[in-house]
Amino acid sequence: MSNSRKRPKIKILKTGSEWIWDIIGYSFYFGSLIFLVYNWNELPNEVPAHYNALGEIDRWGSKMELFILPIIGAFIALLMQLFERFPELHNYPERLNEENAKEFYLIIRKIVNQSKNICLIIFALILIESVSIALGLGNGFGGWFLPIVLLSTFIPIVLGIIKQTKIR
Repeated sequence: MSNSRKRPKIKILKTGSEWIWDIIGYSFYFGSLIFLVYNWNELPNEVPAHYNALGEIDRWGSKMELFILPIIGAFIALLMQLFERFPELHNYPERLNEENAKEFYLIIRKIVNQSKNICLIIFALILIESVSIALGLGNGFGGWFLPIVLLSTFIPIVLGIIKQTKIR
C-alpha cells in the first residue's frame, strides 16, 4: 500500500491531548506577540538577533528583526496544520492496512501536533528572551537551551516511531 491514493481517508476527531498541546502552543505564540507589541516603544533600536550554540548573543540587529520569529512560527504552524489534517499523505510502512490505518494516522498526527506546538513554544521563548535582554531584564539562554530544544523536538518523534513499531 505504498501509493497514498489507496490509503483510506479516515475522519479522526482531535484528541484531548492534541487540544491541550494546541492551547499551550498557541498561548505561548500569541502571548509572545502581545509581549513584543506591549514593549515595542521601550525597545532600543538594536536587539539580540542571533544566538550561538551556547545561548550567547552573537549578532545584534534592528528591532524589526524580532518579527522574523513570529512570521516563521506562523508559517510552520500553517504548514504543520495541513500535515495534521491529511495524515493519509504521510509515509508509512508497508504493513499499513484498513484495520490499522486509524492507529497509524493518530500516532503521526500526534507527532506533528506536538512538533508544531513545541516549535511555537521555542520561538515564543526566544522572542520573549530577546525582548527581555533588549530591555535589560534578561541574561540570555545559557548552554542548557540548545540541548533542551533538541530533546524536546526529537522525543515526540522517537516515541511516535516506537509506538508505530508496535502496531500490527
